[in-house]
Amino acid sequence: MKTLDEALGGSRYQGYLYAYPHKTAYRPLDPPQPLAPLWAGERRDRLFLYLHVPFCEMRCGFCNLFTRAHPPGEQVRAYLAAVRRQAGVVADALGPASFAGTAIGGGTPTYLSAAELHELFDVLDPMRAGGPLSVETSPATATADRIGVLVEGGVTRISLGVQSFLDLEAHAAGRPQKRSDVDSALAVLRDHPVPVVNLDLIYGIPGQTARTWETSLAAALSWRPEELYLYPLYVRPLTGLSRRGSTVDADWDSQRLALYRQARDRLLGAGYAQLSMRHFRLPSVTGEGDYCCQDDGMVGLGCGARSYTTEMHYSFDYAVGVSGVRGIIDDYVRRPAGDFGYAEVGFRLDGTEQRRRWLVKTLLRAEGTDLAGYAARFGSALLDDFPQLDGLAERGWMSTVDGRWVLTAAGLERSDAIGPWLVSEPVRAAMAGYAAR
Repeated sequence: MKTLDEALGGSRYQGYLYAYPHKTAYRPLDPPQPLAPLWAGERRDRLFLYLHVPFCEMRCGFCNLFTRAHPPGEQVRAYLAAVRRQAGVVADALGPASFAGTAIGGGTPTYLSAAELHELFDVLDPMRAGGPLSVETSPATATADRIGVLVEGGVTRISLGVQSFLDLEAHAAGRPQKRSDVDSALAVLRDHPVPVVNLDLIYGIPGQTARTWETSLAAALSWRPEELYLYPLYVRPLTGLSRRGSTVDADWDSQRLALYRQARDRLLGAGYAQLSMRHFRLPSVTGEGDYCCQDDGMVGLGCGARSYTTEMHYSFDYAVGVSGVRGIIDDYVRRPAGDFGYAEVGFRLDGTEQRRRWLVKTLLRAEGTDLAGYAARFGSALLDDFPQLDGLAERGWMSTVDGRWVLTAAGLERSDAIGPWLVSEPVRAAMAGYAAR
Protein backbone atom coordinates (compact mmCIF):
# COMPACT_ATOMS: atom_id res chain seq x y z
CA MET A 1 0.00 0.00 0.00
CA LYS A 2 1.18 3.53 -0.72
CA THR A 3 2.00 5.76 2.21
CA LEU A 4 -0.70 8.17 3.26
CA ASP A 5 1.17 11.14 1.84
CA GLU A 6 1.77 9.35 -1.47
CA ALA A 7 -1.87 8.27 -1.75
CA LEU A 8 -3.61 11.38 -0.51
CA GLY A 9 -1.12 14.10 -1.34
CA GLY A 10 -2.41 14.46 -4.89
CA SER A 11 -5.92 14.65 -6.28
CA ARG A 12 -8.89 14.31 -3.97
CA TYR A 13 -10.78 12.80 -6.90
CA GLN A 14 -9.16 9.44 -7.59
CA GLY A 15 -12.23 7.21 -7.79
CA TYR A 16 -15.66 6.45 -6.42
CA LEU A 17 -15.37 3.27 -4.34
CA TYR A 18 -19.06 2.34 -4.36
CA ALA A 19 -18.30 -1.38 -4.05
CA TYR A 20 -15.41 -3.47 -2.81
CA PRO A 21 -13.87 -5.14 -4.62
CA HIS A 22 -14.75 -3.56 -7.95
CA LYS A 23 -15.90 -5.90 -10.72
CA THR A 24 -12.68 -5.25 -12.64
CA ALA A 25 -11.02 -7.41 -9.94
CA TYR A 26 -13.31 -10.35 -10.75
CA ARG A 27 -11.97 -13.25 -12.81
CA PRO A 28 -13.47 -16.39 -14.38
CA LEU A 29 -14.03 -19.11 -11.75
CA ASP A 30 -12.49 -22.41 -12.81
CA PRO A 31 -14.55 -24.46 -12.41
CA PRO A 32 -17.79 -22.46 -12.11
CA GLN A 33 -19.26 -22.70 -8.62
CA PRO A 34 -22.78 -24.16 -8.07
CA LEU A 35 -24.95 -21.59 -6.29
CA ALA A 36 -26.62 -23.91 -3.78
CA PRO A 37 -23.36 -24.80 -1.94
CA LEU A 38 -22.22 -21.15 -2.06
CA TRP A 39 -25.34 -20.07 -0.18
CA ALA A 40 -25.78 -23.14 2.03
CA GLY A 41 -23.99 -21.70 5.07
CA GLU A 42 -25.19 -18.12 4.70
CA ARG A 43 -27.83 -16.21 6.63
CA ARG A 44 -30.75 -15.74 4.30
CA ASP A 45 -33.22 -13.90 6.51
CA ARG A 46 -32.45 -10.32 5.42
CA LEU A 47 -30.84 -10.42 2.00
CA PHE A 48 -30.89 -7.63 -0.56
CA LEU A 49 -32.32 -8.28 -4.03
CA TYR A 50 -30.98 -6.32 -6.99
CA LEU A 51 -32.33 -6.57 -10.54
CA HIS A 52 -30.32 -4.99 -13.34
CA VAL A 53 -31.88 -3.62 -16.54
CA PRO A 54 -29.04 -2.82 -18.96
CA PHE A 55 -30.96 -0.51 -21.29
CA CYS A 56 -31.18 3.28 -21.71
CA GLU A 57 -32.70 5.76 -24.13
CA MET A 58 -29.22 7.32 -24.43
CA ARG A 59 -25.68 6.79 -23.19
CA CYS A 60 -24.59 9.81 -21.16
CA GLY A 61 -21.09 11.11 -21.82
CA PHE A 62 -19.90 10.46 -18.25
CA CYS A 63 -21.49 7.00 -17.94
CA ASN A 64 -19.36 3.89 -17.50
CA LEU A 65 -22.22 1.68 -16.36
CA PHE A 66 -23.02 -1.63 -17.98
CA THR A 67 -25.81 -0.49 -20.33
CA ARG A 68 -26.87 -0.38 -23.96
CA ALA A 69 -28.71 2.52 -25.60
CA HIS A 70 -31.70 1.89 -27.86
CA PRO A 71 -31.69 -1.93 -27.92
CA PRO A 72 -34.00 -3.63 -30.41
CA GLY A 73 -37.38 -4.57 -29.00
CA GLU A 74 -36.78 -8.28 -29.47
CA GLN A 75 -33.69 -8.10 -27.28
CA VAL A 76 -35.64 -6.40 -24.48
CA ARG A 77 -38.25 -9.16 -24.62
CA ALA A 78 -35.56 -11.83 -24.69
CA TYR A 79 -33.86 -10.20 -21.71
CA LEU A 80 -37.04 -10.28 -19.62
CA ALA A 81 -37.49 -13.95 -20.48
CA ALA A 82 -33.89 -14.66 -19.43
CA VAL A 83 -34.37 -12.82 -16.13
CA ARG A 84 -37.43 -14.98 -15.48
CA ARG A 85 -35.39 -18.14 -16.12
CA GLN A 86 -32.58 -16.91 -13.89
CA ALA A 87 -34.94 -15.90 -11.06
CA GLY A 88 -36.47 -19.36 -10.92
CA VAL A 89 -33.11 -21.11 -10.78
CA VAL A 90 -31.68 -18.69 -8.21
CA ALA A 91 -34.73 -19.01 -5.95
CA ASP A 92 -34.37 -22.81 -6.00
CA ALA A 93 -30.65 -22.55 -5.18
CA LEU A 94 -31.28 -20.17 -2.26
CA GLY A 95 -34.02 -22.18 -0.64
CA PRO A 96 -35.97 -20.41 2.11
CA ALA A 97 -34.93 -16.75 2.04
CA SER A 98 -36.34 -13.32 2.81
CA PHE A 99 -35.29 -9.90 1.56
CA ALA A 100 -34.96 -6.74 3.61
CA GLY A 101 -34.91 -4.56 0.50
CA THR A 102 -34.97 -4.58 -3.28
CA ALA A 103 -33.60 -2.27 -5.96
CA ILE A 104 -34.06 -2.16 -9.73
CA GLY A 105 -31.21 -0.36 -11.41
CA GLY A 106 -29.42 -0.13 -14.70
CA GLY A 107 -29.19 1.36 -17.14
CA THR A 108 -32.60 2.91 -16.84
CA PRO A 109 -35.30 0.44 -15.73
CA THR A 110 -38.05 2.78 -16.93
CA TYR A 111 -36.70 2.45 -20.46
CA LEU A 112 -39.09 -0.52 -20.38
CA SER A 113 -42.68 0.17 -21.36
CA ALA A 114 -45.45 0.05 -18.77
CA ALA A 115 -46.39 -3.45 -19.96
CA GLU A 116 -42.77 -4.61 -19.73
CA LEU A 117 -42.49 -3.16 -16.22
CA HIS A 118 -45.56 -5.18 -15.24
CA GLU A 119 -43.75 -8.26 -16.50
CA LEU A 120 -40.66 -7.33 -14.52
CA PHE A 121 -42.65 -7.08 -11.30
CA ASP A 122 -44.27 -10.41 -12.11
CA VAL A 123 -40.76 -11.91 -12.06
CA LEU A 124 -39.80 -10.19 -8.80
CA ASP A 125 -42.95 -10.68 -6.76
CA PRO A 126 -42.45 -14.38 -5.93
CA MET A 127 -39.03 -13.57 -4.41
CA ARG A 128 -39.63 -10.34 -2.51
CA ALA A 129 -42.18 -9.91 0.25
CA GLY A 130 -42.59 -6.22 0.91
CA GLY A 131 -39.84 -4.02 2.29
CA PRO A 132 -38.25 -0.96 0.67
CA LEU A 133 -38.11 -1.05 -3.11
CA SER A 134 -36.06 1.48 -5.08
CA VAL A 135 -36.09 2.12 -8.84
CA GLU A 136 -33.98 4.40 -11.03
CA THR A 137 -35.53 6.54 -13.75
CA SER A 138 -34.68 9.40 -16.14
CA PRO A 139 -36.47 12.59 -17.18
CA ALA A 140 -37.37 11.16 -20.59
CA THR A 141 -38.83 7.91 -19.24
CA ALA A 142 -40.57 9.01 -16.00
CA THR A 143 -43.96 9.02 -17.69
CA ALA A 144 -47.26 8.77 -15.83
CA ASP A 145 -48.05 5.26 -17.09
CA ARG A 146 -44.64 3.91 -16.08
CA ILE A 147 -44.59 5.62 -12.67
CA GLY A 148 -48.11 4.30 -12.10
CA VAL A 149 -46.84 0.75 -12.59
CA LEU A 150 -44.00 1.39 -10.14
CA VAL A 151 -46.38 2.66 -7.47
CA GLU A 152 -48.72 -0.27 -8.06
CA GLY A 153 -45.72 -2.59 -7.65
CA GLY A 154 -44.91 -1.20 -4.22
CA VAL A 155 -42.00 1.08 -5.07
CA THR A 156 -41.03 3.22 -2.07
CA ARG A 157 -38.16 5.19 -3.59
CA ILE A 158 -37.57 6.57 -7.10
CA SER A 159 -34.23 8.07 -8.08
CA LEU A 160 -34.24 10.57 -10.95
CA GLY A 161 -30.97 11.29 -12.74
CA VAL A 162 -31.15 15.03 -13.42
CA GLN A 163 -27.42 15.94 -13.29
CA SER A 164 -28.13 19.62 -14.15
CA PHE A 165 -31.21 21.79 -14.49
CA LEU A 166 -29.41 23.83 -17.17
CA ASP A 167 -29.62 22.46 -20.71
CA LEU A 168 -26.16 23.72 -21.69
CA GLU A 169 -24.52 22.04 -18.71
CA ALA A 170 -26.37 18.79 -19.31
CA HIS A 171 -25.21 18.84 -22.92
CA ALA A 172 -21.63 19.57 -21.82
CA ALA A 173 -21.79 16.41 -19.71
CA GLY A 174 -22.94 14.44 -22.73
CA ARG A 175 -26.62 14.34 -21.73
CA PRO A 176 -28.89 15.92 -24.39
CA GLN A 177 -31.91 16.64 -22.20
CA LYS A 178 -34.28 19.59 -21.85
CA ARG A 179 -35.27 21.38 -18.65
CA SER A 180 -38.92 21.01 -19.64
CA ASP A 181 -38.53 17.21 -19.56
CA VAL A 182 -36.96 17.40 -16.10
CA ASP A 183 -39.78 19.53 -14.73
CA SER A 184 -42.40 17.28 -16.34
CA ALA A 185 -40.82 14.20 -14.80
CA LEU A 186 -40.70 15.78 -11.35
CA ALA A 187 -44.34 16.82 -11.65
CA VAL A 188 -45.26 13.22 -12.50
CA LEU A 189 -43.33 11.92 -9.48
CA ARG A 190 -44.97 14.40 -7.13
CA ASP A 191 -48.39 13.49 -8.55
CA HIS A 192 -47.88 9.90 -7.34
CA PRO A 193 -47.60 8.64 -3.74
CA VAL A 194 -43.86 7.91 -3.79
CA PRO A 195 -42.50 8.14 -0.22
CA VAL A 196 -38.93 8.98 -1.25
CA VAL A 197 -37.82 10.86 -4.36
CA ASN A 198 -34.07 11.19 -4.91
CA LEU A 199 -32.40 13.57 -7.35
CA ASP A 200 -28.89 13.04 -8.74
CA LEU A 201 -26.82 16.13 -9.57
CA ILE A 202 -23.28 16.44 -10.94
CA TYR A 203 -20.70 19.13 -10.20
CA GLY A 204 -17.48 19.87 -12.02
CA ILE A 205 -19.09 20.03 -15.48
CA PRO A 206 -17.05 22.11 -17.95
CA GLY A 207 -18.30 25.69 -17.86
CA GLN A 208 -20.15 25.24 -14.57
CA THR A 209 -19.77 28.09 -12.08
CA ALA A 210 -20.86 28.75 -8.53
CA ARG A 211 -23.79 30.73 -9.94
CA THR A 212 -24.99 28.02 -12.33
CA TRP A 213 -24.49 25.36 -9.65
CA GLU A 214 -26.68 27.40 -7.31
CA THR A 215 -29.32 27.53 -10.05
CA SER A 216 -29.45 23.72 -10.13
CA LEU A 217 -29.39 23.42 -6.35
CA ALA A 218 -32.22 25.93 -5.96
CA ALA A 219 -34.27 24.21 -8.66
CA ALA A 220 -33.78 20.83 -6.99
CA LEU A 221 -34.68 22.14 -3.55
CA SER A 222 -37.84 23.77 -4.88
CA TRP A 223 -39.21 20.23 -5.29
CA ARG A 224 -38.13 19.33 -1.73
CA PRO A 225 -36.80 15.87 -2.65
CA GLU A 226 -36.39 13.51 0.27
CA GLU A 227 -32.85 12.65 -0.88
CA LEU A 228 -30.14 14.12 -3.09
CA TYR A 229 -26.94 12.56 -4.38
CA LEU A 230 -24.21 14.97 -5.48
CA TYR A 231 -21.57 13.42 -7.75
CA PRO A 232 -18.25 14.94 -8.81
CA LEU A 233 -17.77 14.55 -12.55
CA TYR A 234 -15.24 11.96 -13.69
CA VAL A 235 -13.98 11.37 -17.24
CA ARG A 236 -13.50 7.61 -17.38
CA PRO A 237 -12.07 5.40 -20.15
CA LEU A 238 -14.44 4.23 -22.90
CA THR A 239 -17.09 6.83 -22.02
CA GLY A 240 -18.46 9.46 -24.37
CA LEU A 241 -16.54 12.27 -22.69
CA SER A 242 -13.34 10.23 -22.98
CA ARG A 243 -13.90 9.53 -26.68
CA ARG A 244 -14.72 13.18 -27.21
CA GLY A 245 -11.29 14.02 -25.85
CA SER A 246 -12.74 16.18 -23.11
CA THR A 247 -10.13 18.11 -21.20
CA VAL A 248 -10.32 20.05 -17.99
CA ASP A 249 -8.46 22.97 -16.51
CA ALA A 250 -5.50 22.34 -14.24
CA ASP A 251 -7.52 23.60 -11.30
CA TRP A 252 -10.43 21.20 -11.87
CA ASP A 253 -9.89 19.67 -8.42
CA SER A 254 -10.20 23.10 -6.82
CA GLN A 255 -13.36 23.80 -8.78
CA ARG A 256 -14.99 20.51 -7.77
CA LEU A 257 -14.01 21.03 -4.13
CA ALA A 258 -15.46 24.54 -4.06
CA LEU A 259 -18.71 23.37 -5.67
CA TYR A 260 -18.94 20.42 -3.27
CA ARG A 261 -18.56 22.70 -0.25
CA GLN A 262 -21.09 25.14 -1.68
CA ALA A 263 -23.66 22.37 -2.13
CA ARG A 264 -22.93 20.69 1.20
CA ASP A 265 -23.46 23.93 3.08
CA ARG A 266 -26.58 24.73 1.05
CA LEU A 267 -28.18 21.36 1.80
CA LEU A 268 -27.22 21.34 5.45
CA GLY A 269 -28.74 24.80 5.75
CA ALA A 270 -31.92 23.51 4.09
CA GLY A 271 -32.32 20.84 6.76
CA TYR A 272 -30.75 17.82 5.08
CA ALA A 273 -28.48 15.40 6.92
CA GLN A 274 -25.24 14.33 5.25
CA LEU A 275 -24.86 10.54 5.12
CA SER A 276 -21.74 10.40 2.96
CA MET A 277 -19.73 12.63 0.65
CA ARG A 278 -22.48 12.16 -1.95
CA HIS A 279 -25.65 11.34 -0.04
CA PHE A 280 -27.99 13.83 1.66
CA ARG A 281 -31.38 13.00 3.19
CA LEU A 282 -34.18 14.73 5.05
CA PRO A 283 -34.27 13.52 8.68
CA SER A 284 -37.99 12.75 8.30
CA VAL A 285 -37.26 9.84 5.93
CA THR A 286 -37.89 6.48 7.62
CA GLY A 287 -38.57 2.89 6.65
CA GLU A 288 -35.24 2.11 5.03
CA GLY A 289 -35.24 -1.43 6.45
CA ASP A 290 -32.62 -3.24 8.50
CA TYR A 291 -30.40 -4.45 5.67
CA CYS A 292 -26.73 -3.96 6.50
CA CYS A 293 -24.55 -3.92 3.41
CA GLN A 294 -21.36 -4.99 5.15
CA ASP A 295 -23.04 -7.82 7.09
CA ASP A 296 -25.78 -9.21 4.85
CA GLY A 297 -25.71 -10.83 1.44
CA MET A 298 -27.01 -9.66 -1.91
CA VAL A 299 -28.68 -11.61 -4.71
CA GLY A 300 -28.39 -10.17 -8.20
CA LEU A 301 -30.57 -10.86 -11.23
CA GLY A 302 -29.64 -9.77 -14.74
CA CYS A 303 -26.34 -9.86 -16.56
CA GLY A 304 -24.97 -6.69 -14.96
CA ALA A 305 -25.89 -7.51 -11.38
CA ARG A 306 -23.45 -8.69 -8.76
CA SER A 307 -24.23 -11.11 -5.94
CA TYR A 308 -22.28 -11.73 -2.81
CA THR A 309 -22.00 -14.17 0.02
CA THR A 310 -19.57 -13.74 2.90
CA GLU A 311 -16.67 -15.18 0.92
CA MET A 312 -17.68 -14.99 -2.74
CA HIS A 313 -18.66 -11.99 -4.85
CA TYR A 314 -19.81 -13.02 -8.31
CA SER A 315 -21.48 -11.78 -11.46
CA PHE A 316 -21.32 -12.22 -15.21
CA ASP A 317 -18.56 -10.68 -17.30
CA TYR A 318 -18.10 -6.91 -17.24
CA ALA A 319 -17.65 -4.34 -19.98
CA VAL A 320 -18.13 -0.62 -20.64
CA GLY A 321 -17.56 -0.35 -24.40
CA VAL A 322 -20.52 -0.78 -26.73
CA SER A 323 -19.36 -4.01 -28.39
CA GLY A 324 -18.39 -5.61 -25.09
CA VAL A 325 -21.73 -4.80 -23.47
CA ARG A 326 -23.69 -6.06 -26.47
CA GLY A 327 -21.75 -9.31 -26.52
CA ILE A 328 -22.47 -10.01 -22.85
CA ILE A 329 -26.19 -9.22 -23.22
CA ASP A 330 -26.42 -11.40 -26.33
CA ASP A 331 -24.80 -14.28 -24.42
CA TYR A 332 -27.09 -13.79 -21.42
CA VAL A 333 -30.37 -13.90 -23.34
CA ARG A 334 -29.38 -17.13 -25.13
CA ARG A 335 -28.57 -19.05 -21.95
CA PRO A 336 -30.66 -22.06 -20.94
CA ALA A 337 -32.01 -22.12 -17.39
CA GLY A 338 -29.35 -24.54 -16.16
CA ASP A 339 -26.57 -22.03 -16.80
CA PHE A 340 -27.95 -19.72 -14.14
CA GLY A 341 -27.25 -22.22 -11.37
CA TYR A 342 -23.54 -21.37 -11.34
CA ALA A 343 -21.28 -18.48 -10.44
CA GLU A 344 -18.92 -18.07 -13.39
CA VAL A 345 -17.00 -14.83 -12.72
CA GLY A 346 -16.10 -13.60 -9.26
CA PHE A 347 -13.69 -12.81 -6.45
CA ARG A 348 -13.20 -14.87 -3.30
CA LEU A 349 -12.65 -12.78 -0.17
CA ASP A 350 -10.37 -14.24 2.48
CA GLY A 351 -10.53 -13.02 6.09
CA THR A 352 -8.29 -10.05 5.38
CA GLU A 353 -10.39 -8.88 2.43
CA GLN A 354 -13.60 -9.34 4.42
CA ARG A 355 -12.19 -7.04 7.11
CA ARG A 356 -11.11 -4.49 4.52
CA ARG A 357 -14.49 -4.52 2.81
CA TRP A 358 -16.26 -3.97 6.15
CA LEU A 359 -13.97 -1.01 6.81
CA VAL A 360 -14.45 0.53 3.37
CA LYS A 361 -18.23 0.15 3.48
CA THR A 362 -18.50 1.86 6.87
CA LEU A 363 -15.72 4.44 7.09
CA LEU A 364 -16.87 6.32 3.98
CA ARG A 365 -20.29 6.80 5.55
CA ALA A 366 -20.83 9.79 7.83
CA GLU A 367 -21.79 7.50 10.74
CA GLY A 368 -18.35 5.86 10.55
CA THR A 369 -17.03 2.49 11.69
CA ASP A 370 -18.40 0.92 14.86
CA LEU A 371 -15.32 -0.32 16.75
CA ALA A 372 -17.25 -2.73 18.98
CA GLY A 373 -19.20 -4.06 16.01
CA TYR A 374 -15.98 -4.67 14.11
CA ALA A 375 -14.42 -6.50 17.05
CA ALA A 376 -17.53 -8.62 17.58
CA ARG A 377 -17.58 -9.68 13.94
CA PHE A 378 -13.87 -10.32 13.39
CA GLY A 379 -12.47 -10.96 16.86
CA SER A 380 -9.78 -8.30 16.53
CA ALA A 381 -9.40 -4.55 17.02
CA LEU A 382 -9.75 -2.28 14.01
CA LEU A 383 -6.52 -0.38 14.63
CA ASP A 384 -4.60 -3.62 15.16
CA ASP A 385 -5.70 -4.71 11.71
CA PHE A 386 -5.35 -1.28 10.08
CA PRO A 387 -2.78 0.76 12.03
CA GLN A 388 -2.39 3.10 9.06
CA LEU A 389 -5.72 4.67 10.02
CA ASP A 390 -3.89 6.59 12.74
CA GLY A 391 -2.51 8.74 9.94
CA LEU A 392 -5.99 9.99 9.15
CA ALA A 393 -6.52 11.00 12.75
CA GLU A 394 -3.14 12.76 12.91
CA ARG A 395 -4.15 14.93 9.96
CA GLY A 396 -7.53 15.80 11.46
CA TRP A 397 -9.43 13.71 8.93
CA MET A 398 -10.81 11.17 11.38
CA SER A 399 -11.82 11.19 15.04
CA THR A 400 -13.47 8.95 17.63
CA VAL A 401 -17.13 9.72 18.32
CA ASP A 402 -19.19 7.49 20.67
CA GLY A 403 -17.12 4.39 19.97
CA ARG A 404 -16.85 4.95 16.24
CA TRP A 405 -14.08 6.03 13.92
CA VAL A 406 -15.73 8.85 11.99
CA LEU A 407 -14.39 10.97 9.14
CA THR A 408 -14.38 14.67 9.96
CA ALA A 409 -15.75 17.17 7.44
CA ALA A 410 -12.21 17.50 6.05
CA GLY A 411 -11.94 13.71 5.83
CA LEU A 412 -15.37 13.16 4.29
CA GLU A 413 -14.57 15.50 1.42
CA ARG A 414 -11.50 13.34 0.72
CA SER A 415 -13.58 10.14 0.42
CA ASP A 416 -12.61 9.65 -3.23
CA ALA A 417 -8.94 9.52 -2.24
CA ILE A 418 -9.29 7.67 1.09
CA GLY A 419 -11.38 4.92 -0.51
CA PRO A 420 -8.83 4.04 -3.22
CA TRP A 421 -6.03 4.27 -0.61
CA LEU A 422 -7.73 1.48 1.35
CA VAL A 423 -7.83 -0.93 -1.60
CA SER A 424 -5.58 -3.95 -0.94
CA GLU A 425 -2.58 -4.67 -3.13
CA PRO A 426 -4.08 -7.94 -4.51
CA VAL A 427 -7.29 -6.18 -5.50
CA ARG A 428 -5.34 -3.23 -6.91
CA ALA A 429 -3.25 -5.61 -9.01
CA ALA A 430 -6.33 -7.44 -10.28
CA MET A 431 -8.00 -4.18 -11.24
CA ALA A 432 -4.85 -2.99 -13.00
CA GLY A 433 -4.71 -6.28 -14.93
CA TYR A 434 -8.25 -5.97 -16.21
CA ALA A 435 -8.42 -5.55 -19.97
CA ALA A 436 -10.97 -2.78 -20.42
CA ARG A 437 -13.51 -3.36 -23.16
